[in-house]
Amino acid sequence: MLKKLTLLAAGFASAFAMNNVELNVNSKDLEMGVTLDMGQFNDSIEPDTVFIGGKFLSADVKNSDYTSSSQMDDYMELNFLMKREMDNSGLTIGLGAKLNGTKDFMSVPLGGEVSYKLPLDLSMPFYVGGAVYFAPSVLTMSDADSFMETRITLDVEIIENALVTLGYRNIDTNYEKPTARDINYNSSVYAGVRFKF
Repeated sequence: MLKKLTLLAAGFASAFAMNNVELNVNSKDLEMGVTLDMGQFNDSIEPDTVFIGGKFLSADVKNSDYTSSSQMDDYMELNFLMKREMDNSGLTIGLGAKLNGTKDFMSVPLGGEVSYKLPLDLSMPFYVGGAVYFAPSVLTMSDADSFMETRITLDVEIIENALVTLGYRNIDTNYEKPTARDINYNSSVYAGVRFKF
């Protein structure tokens, strides 16, 4: 499965000149993501400000509240993000929306992202970042009642446009009655790589 996903991401990268491709893993979970910079396709959009993308997460029951691996469905999302750097300060702030879900859960969370380039005098730039997305019951469908995702990351740009990531993600899915379950879909530390194009 990993080979198929890697080939698929590489094919999309060459076909669409995407902004970045990322691969995050730990001993149990696999996450892949792609992001397109819309400024590369539309002259009326300033580059590095408007993005669309997608993400796929194959999570393991050991990093969740599920009790059986048969209950774990793959998580997928489509996302939209607008961001800007704050006056060459190294601080970038973004606002976005997602359409995400599993086989029995779907939501449209809204949220924000932040990234800060640490003012260190090193040959390799370091970035810290975070993201919070939330969908109340009015923005959930299927069997969902609410959704919450939080992330914290530390990125190191080892080579220009190639970053190594250490991160933590927490994806919490709540289900409506009659089951009324509060399920932590995934809570884990991961490492990964991100390539910018």
